[in-house]
Amino acid sequence: MAALICGSLAFDTIMTFEGRFGEQILPDQLHILNVSFLVPSLRRDFGGCAGNIAYSLRLLGGEPVPMAMLGSDGGDYLARLKDLGISTAHVGQASDTYTAQAMIMTDRDNNQITAFHPGAMMQAHANRIEPGTDVQIGIVAPDGREAMLQHAAQFVTAGIPFVFDPGQGLPMFSGEDLAQFVEQSTWVTVNDYEGKMLCERTGWSCAEISRRVKGLVVTLGAQGCEVWEDGEKTLVPPVAPTQVVDPTGCGDAWRGALLFGLERGWPLVRCAELGNRVGALKIAQRGPQNYTLDFIPA
Repeated sequence: MAALICGSLAFDTIMTFEGRFGEQILPDQLHILNVSFLVPSLRRDFGGCAGNIAYSLRLLGGEPVPMAMLGSDGGDYLARLKDLGISTAHVGQASDTYTAQAMIMTDRDNNQITAFHPGAMMQAHANRIEPGTDVQIGIVAPDGREAMLQHAAQFVTAGIPFVFDPGQGLPMFSGEDLAQFVEQSTWVTVNDYEGKMLCERTGWSCAEISRRVKGLVVTLGAQGCEVWEDGEKTLVPPVAPTQVVDPTGCGDAWRGALLFGLERGWPLVRCAELGNRVGALKIAQRGPQNYTLDFIPA
């Protein structure tokens, strides 16, 4: 069964700062902030939420169909998707701009500072979900603002159940916008920070949001995740990684596993358990699309 993954495709430039951001930033000098971080290691990876989620889902044996926009420099990404056996039927390419670029710096405590250039992502609304599309499930992940709004509405029109995953795009939307997303979606996923912002902007608690959808999941990093269904919370414990190397893309790896389970009609708690397991594999490897599985999903 195919899963339509609406979100960004991006190139990630990932840097490691061997100290702690908190030791370099003086709280009483934030109004004249001027800092520089020495980053001994630097690499460039394929990334973006749609690409990362598709990688995870494909690794598990699912059929991801990313819907995204690349720029004039996106030829290598198209080739990679094809090499992985991932459909490019709904991947557009804009000739007048670059592919989205994320510059991510991680400190020794896995805190991150990210600068993001949206590039071709801002044209992602040109891709449309048409009724009759041969997919069984979808996700609206971080993307251009207009694309997220339009794709959610198009999923509803097409009668396709979908996950709303606002991620780092959440601050772009008002409380009214977010309430509409929740009402349109079938499931909602956020991390703990995003969850607090979602609740604050909509005026709804996690319990209230979970009554408007089939389920709400709040990921908690090393503490596992909370699964909310019909107002009730279940804490799904974490899976300990073999080592903590790089958190970049862990949430997307988790969401690929979520789609894999939802496609198969699993209970949401079981989906979350698989997500925690895949996230633990991801964090032990550098880059968002370089990990492999050490198990065969049942």
